[in-house]
Amino acid sequence: MTTHDVFFVLAGLVTAGAAVRAVTTKQLLHAALWLVVSLGALSGCYLVLGAELVALVQLIVYVGAIVVLVIFALMLTRAPTGPTTAHDTSPLTRLAGLVVAAGTGGLVAAVLISAYAGRADVRSPGTEALATRLFGTWVWPFELLSLLLLVGLVAALAMSRLQVATTPEELAGEER
Repeated sequence: MTTHDVFFVLAGLVTAGAAVRAVTTKQLLHAALWLVVSLGALSGCYLVLGAELVALVQLIVYVGAIVVLVIFALMLTRAPTGPTTAHDTSPLTRLAGLVVAAGTGGLVAAVLISAYAGRADVRSPGTEALATRLFGTWVWPFELLSLLLLVGLVAALAMSRLQVATTPEELAGEER
């Protein structure tokens, strides 16, 4: 086992452990922070594999944008930050989720093993080919998606500033 293998296994264990904590914690903010740890460790896996561009994109897009958007949404909706039992499920539901997750993981592993079995080198074509595709073929869909996310963020902020009637008296006052 080389040092690259050891670092890859360590980063993989941190990723898996943080992912499990992200879905098992009862606090929404802690789940978002565990997601940061999981996605950051996954970026470390990409670094060990020699895919520096993918690791950087992982950090910028997922850790830097998506998780910040999730935390922003939590603050915007004034979600409870303490422990909550609102999302508790029965042990049977948890077991069913575990079975579905194990089945999905097994299916993905079987597909990857059968697709890459016997190949000595499964490296990507390189950063130049990826950049050509990303900034040539996919630049407009990427820009449209970023514009859509920006519009959604501005709309969410605007809607949070609206005064909402919560009592019957307030609702009756609006009808006049």
